[in-house]
Amino acid sequence: MKINEGILDRVIRVVVGAALLYLGTGTTMLAGFSLLGNILGAILLLTGIIGFCPLYYAFKLSTNK
Repeated sequence: MKINEGILDRVIRVVVGAALLYLGTGTTMLAGFSLLGNILGAILLLTGIIGFCPLYYAFKLSTNK
């Protein structure tokens, strides 16, 4: 796996992913949205930490210089 996310992209993904996980585990979201928030938050957090996005790879995109 080649890193295809730039630093700013990774920071944004980690921050938004952590926020979605926090909101998803609390009682501030409805049940269906809570599960969706947890799944999306986990995906964003994971891709931000490892620096590889499968969708970027599939569309041959990269924000890494």
